[in-house]
Amino acid sequence: MTTETLSAATWTDKKRYVWLLGIVVMALPLYGYGLYKLTGLELFWWTTPLVVYGLIPLLDRLIGEDESNPPDEAMPGLIKDRFYRYVVYLAVPVQYLSFVWGTWMAVHGNLAWYQWLGLLTSVAMTSGLAINVSHELGHQTAGFDRWLAKIALAPVMYGHFYVEHNRGHHVRVATPEDPATSRFGETFYEFLPRCVVGSIKSAWDIEKRRLQRQGRGAWSIHNDNLQAWGMTVLLFGAMTVWLGWWALPFMLLQAAYGASLLESVNYLEHYGLMRQKRADGSYERCQPEHSWNSNHTATNIFLYHLQRHSDHHAYPTRPYQVLRNFDDLPRLPNGYAGMILLAYVPPLWFRVMDPKVIKHYGGNMSKINIAPRVRDRMLAKYGSATA
Repeated sequence: MTTETLSAATWTDKKRYVWLLGIVVMALPLYGYGLYKLTGLELFWWTTPLVVYGLIPLLDRLIGEDESNPPDEAMPGLIKDRFYRYVVYLAVPVQYLSFVWGTWMAVHGNLAWYQWLGLLTSVAMTSGLAINVSHELGHQTAGFDRWLAKIALAPVMYGHFYVEHNRGHHVRVATPEDPATSRFGETFYEFLPRCVVGSIKSAWDIEKRRLQRQGRGAWSIHNDNLQAWGMTVLLFGAMTVWLGWWALPFMLLQAAYGASLLESVNYLEHYGLMRQKRADGSYERCQPEHSWNSNHTATNIFLYHLQRHSDHHAYPTRPYQVLRNFDDLPRLPNGYAGMILLAYVPPLWFRVMDPKVIKHYGGNMSKINIAPRVRDRMLAKYGSATA
C-alpha cells in the first residue's frame, strides 16, 4: 500500500521526528570538536565536510529514494502543524552557536594551521547549509519567519538572497535571463561569478523598483537588502570588537565558502533546463519539469525536502513537509550532497548530466538553455535538431 492510497485518518508522517536531524547538522562543528577532544584525532576538525560530502551521499546510496507523498486530505493538517515550523526555527540559534563558538575558537584556540582550516571549512559549510533554512523561512508569509530568514543569512553575508531568490529567481527561473540558472555546457566555475554578481545586481534593482513605487529611495531603511546586509555588519562588527581583528578574516572566509555552497546547489538545480516562449514572446509558466528533482532520502531530510525542487517552484509557498514527488520529471542520479562533488569536476559533470539534458528534450537542442560561449560547439557535437 502506498501513501497515495491511504486516507488522512490512517496516514502518519514516518519522518516527523527525523526532520530534527536538520538541527543536528547545524551543530556539526561542535560535535567535531567534542570528538577531537575525546579521541585526539585531527580528522574531526573536518567533521562537517566529512558528513556532507562523505556520510550523506553514502546514506543516500544505502537508503535509496522515497517517492511517497502524503494523501491530499492530510496536507491541510500538515501545513497547520506548528511542529514542522518549530523544527526550522530551532536550527537558527544552533547555527549561531556554531558560528560564534567557531569564530572564538579560531582566534583563541591556539590551533595549528590544518586545525584552523578544518574549523573554517566546517563552520563555513554550516553557514552555507543555513541558507537553506533561510530559504524555507523566506518563502513563508508570516513576518516572524521572514525576519528570521534574514537573520540566518547574516553569518554568510548573503542577505540579498532573501530578495533575489523570492522575487527574482522564482520569476525568471529556467530562462537565459536568470543568473541563478546554469546553462548547458557552463562549468560551475564559470557559473559562480556570473551568479554572484548577477544576483546582487538583480536584488538591488528589484528593491529599487519596489521602493520607487512607494515613493521612497533605494537608500532607505525599508530596503530589504540593506536590512539584511546591516545585520551582517552588526554581527561581524560585534564579533570583531569582542574577539579582535583576527576574527574578521575568519568570518569573511567562512562566509565566502558558505555562499559558494549555495551557488553549487543553484548550479545543479536547473542545469540546461529552459522554459519555452509563447507566441507573444513571454515565457511559459514554470512547471515541475523545469527543475531537476531528487528523492534521495538522506539529503532530503537534512535539507528539508529542498530536492523536491520541482514542486517547490510550481508552488513556492508550500512548506517542506508537504512537497510532493511527481512522475516523469528530470531526475538527478544522486542527492545534492553527491552531485555537488560532481559539479566541482566539470568533465565528470558534463559526462553524467549532458546526456540527461539531451534525453529530457528528446534530442531537440533548440529547447535547451545552452551557454552562448559553447553554443556552436554543442550544436556541432550533438546536432541542431529542432524536431
